Amino acid sequence: MNDLAQLLPFVLIAAVFWFLLIRPQRKRQMELMRTQRGLEVGDEVLLGSGIVGRVADLADDEYLHLEVAPGVRIKALRGAIVRNLTEHLSDQADPADHSTSELPEDPSTGPGRDH
Repeated sequence: MNDLAQLLPFVLIAAVFWFLLIRPQRKRQMELMRTQRGLEVGDEVLLGSGIVGRVADLADDEYLHLEVAPGVRIKALRGAIVRNLTEHLSDQADPADHSTSELPEDPSTGPGRDH
């Protein structure tokens, strides 16, 4: 019984470590893998290096071709994709759906104007 009581703090520390660090990291890693596997031609993506491009061709399971400018294609590792911007944009509200309370600023009363 005494040995079990001495072991209990270590078990609790391991459980806290698991729930606060390991489990969320695995969840993020699985979501990233789903994003990388679910890419389709036409999706706009962000590479880990900061390059943004549109998926032009899914070459194979490991590589894909990105169009970074009209007529400019690069070959990239699928694992270099960190975010699908097409999904990110579809999750946000429609930008055309603005309320009438947000009126454009009158240029005559804009910043830097003295009254």
